[in-house]
Amino acid sequence: MAANHVGIPTTTSFSTANRACASGLTAITHIANQIAVGQIDVGIGGGMESMTRNYGSRAIPTELWKEMKESPVKEARDCIMSMGITSENVAERYGVSRADQDAFAAESHRRAAKAQSSGFFDEEIVPVTTRWIDPEVPESEKTVTVTKDDGIRPNTTVEKLSTMKPAFKADGASTAGNSSQVSDGASAALMMRRSTAAELGLTSQIIGKFAGTQVAGCLPDEMGVGPAVVIPKLLAYTGIEKEDVGIWEINEAFASQALYCIRKLGLENNMDKINPNGGAIALGHPLGATSGRMLGTLLHEMGRTGEQIGVLSKCIGTGMGMASLIIRE
Repeated sequence: MAANHVGIPTTTSFSTANRACASGLTAITHIANQIAVGQIDVGIGGGMESMTRNYGSRAIPTELWKEMKESPVKEARDCIMSMGITSENVAERYGVSRADQDAFAAESHRRAAKAQSSGFFDEEIVPVTTRWIDPEVPESEKTVTVTKDDGIRPNTTVEKLSTMKPAFKADGASTAGNSSQVSDGASAALMMRRSTAAELGLTSQIIGKFAGTQVAGCLPDEMGVGPAVVIPKLLAYTGIEKEDVGIWEINEAFASQALYCIRKLGLENNMDKINPNGGAIALGHPLGATSGRMLGTLLHEMGRTGEQIGVLSKCIGTGMGMASLIIRE
């Protein structure tokens, strides 16, 4: 429906992919793989999410087959665990303190605010004209053109974050301030065979090369550790050492899991290379859109800094991690 709405010919095919938080990266990988095997020459991969309209169940299914909901297998039951509780599990099991989570969140906002004020996001954002309704005055409606992310809080401090109450359990450490935001968003990546780009006169506009994706499973009740599980698998698959990677985009679903993954991967001494322009804590995490957003941010940052190799990775609800290797041109 959306493709037809914007004028894409009906002769063009379309499909959807659902891998929760990594749906967008799954769609992008599907396009890349279809190009690689010669099935298509050009494709668009991406995704969208309107969490402000469709997040009432907190992304957890509300109607399930009883036998599965009450499964004797703990891991099956854990697939419908609140994502916030999985964050608390990671913090408790692997010693990620509240203070460290708040500091990480404050730094995400600081980096994102600096990047936005410097115009770093401008080239990766397409202005969108849409309607806006004040939630406090539902009958109000006006037309707005969105040109920048509006979740960044430049004045965020560790002190302010430390006053926020736990969001998921009374004695927890995950708060609205050190978790990713409930956001709306959309993203897309145009991909094509190099020879096709040359035929269309687009060689000069090639900015990167897709070099591979890997997916790995992990325990559903600590789904946020996914990047720490899958990134070593990606590096082995592509023959790259972690020292070769210039920029890392590791999704900030929660500060707890992002910090754990960074520590587990041995990247604590390279924090300047990890989410250098902030992450989902500051920019938001509209599930289907985040992967494409991360890809755009990664490629443009690599272009600014001259880095050639980048990795983007997602944790995934129900217990998975997904990561892709990107080469800048």
